[in-house]
Amino acid sequence: MKKLITLLSLLMIIALAACSDNGTTEGQKDTRTETIKIGAIPDQNAADLNRGMEDFAMDLEEKTGLNVEYVPSVDYSALVTAFERGEIHLAWFGGLTGVQARNLVPEAEAFAQRPIDEKFKSVFIAHSDVKINNLKDLKGKSFTFGSESSTSGHLMPRYFMMEAGIDPDQELDGKPNYSGSHDKTYKLVESGAFQIGALNISVWEAAIKEGKVDESKVKVFYTTPEYYDYNWTLNEMDADTKAKLKEAILSMTSEDNEIMELLQTDKFIETKNENYEAIEKVAKQLKIIK
Repeated sequence: MKKLITLLSLLMIIALAACSDNGTTEGQKDTRTETIKIGAIPDQNAADLNRGMEDFAMDLEEKTGLNVEYVPSVDYSALVTAFERGEIHLAWFGGLTGVQARNLVPEAEAFAQRPIDEKFKSVFIAHSDVKINNLKDLKGKSFTFGSESSTSGHLMPRYFMMEAGIDPDQELDGKPNYSGSHDKTYKLVESGAFQIGALNISVWEAAIKEGKVDESKVKVFYTTPEYYDYNWTLNEMDADTKAKLKEAILSMTSEDNEIMELLQTDKFIETKNENYEAIEKVAKQLKIIK
């Protein structure tokens, strides 16, 4: 009798397990089992970025019916590595990190960007005590870039410095510093820790608008020419999932989630891998990538 009761209990457990909490019954396929993991380069305040990306993930999940999870990265290179390993399926890259990731995963596709990313710029800022008018005046000054892997905080500023005849590794006051993120760059210059810095124009303008910078202590003295920069890149995946993610992101508006405000955009527009060939060329020229 005990064996019969045990058997009946086991059968009941199996029957209950056939009905999932989300209403999926035996014989029906649960389309939300695979988790799409997304990441973003940590180029600004970590708390703000994490909050915005988590809200973005929730919105993307609602729009696609897929499970979506945001996975923070400790630095730029960690995100590229996770993307290469297939641990990140969708990433918000800068121009350089996007090129690095797609070189490692040839099937990867840059498909969306902000309108501003078609004509992006960097700004060079100086402490108010420093007399400087152009890039040639950088000689002998202390200087900080952002992250070494940043397009707008390192790659393109370095390129324009060298175009102006300044070798960042030989002609500054010591070796250049790498702050790790754009918000740290303007704070280092504001405090006087470094005389000069270079960063993303979008982060700078947002900091000014939100009163995060003391404009009596720091000023912009040079704005670079335009170049392509940030983008959403998809890792290799099935066509149906890719189509859902593309449609959802390209349909987003400024009211949809917090990341739109953080990234200072009201929409995303289409882009393609070929748009970042100039970034790759500069990175190879400066021997940042092979």
